Formats: sequence, C-alpha cells, structure tokens
Amino acid sequence: MAAGYRAAFNLNRRESPRDDVYYRTRATDDAGLSFGLQIVNISATGFMARTEAALAPGSWMTLRLPVVGQIRADVRWALGGRVGCQFEQMIDLAPYLDLLGALVRDAR
Repeated sequence: MAAGYRAAFNLNRRESPRDDVYYRTRATDDAGLSFGLQIVNISATGFMARTEAALAPGSWMTLRLPVVGQIRADVRWALGGRVGCQFEQMIDLAPYLDLLGALVRDAR
C-alpha cells in the first residue's frame, strides 16, 4: 500500500462512529491562545471541527462542552481549516447521550 494512500485511509478510520452536530464553541491551546471552533461531528472519543486557527497534529486544546464541561483534546490531523481531535479521556455513555441532547437543543 502506498504511503500517501495509507495516510488518507487512516484519516477516515475512527475508533467509534460520529454523530453529526453543529456546535460553536471556543478552545484554548497550551499557550493560552483562544480560538473559535465549529464542531461538525462528535463521538465519545473525539470530534471533527472547522477552525481558522493554525493547529498542527500533536498539539493540544482545552474546550468546554455542555454536560461534560472542560475537556482536553489532541489534534490528530489538520487539513484545510478542518481538524480531527481525540479526547484525552473517552466520555462515558450516559454523559455522552446527555451531551448529544444538549447539542441538538442548542442548535435549534
């Protein structure tokens, strides 16, 4: 398998299925700089978001989400204003379902 194809394939592999959402929030990087995020899909293990911030794979951010509060995430990939992030700790099922309900309610 060619290296480029393997990298593209890995971008589409996920540990858990994602739920489509539309949620605007702010995050802070480890240097304390704040930036906007528009989360477009989420799972108990991570999310994909749009942002104008210049984020690199391996960088960390802290964001606030309804129900679960403040949570840290590792940027796993960044491409054309989109980032894929993995939460430092997986969100348990019950709080995750409550989070989804809050995100849907906030989108209305």
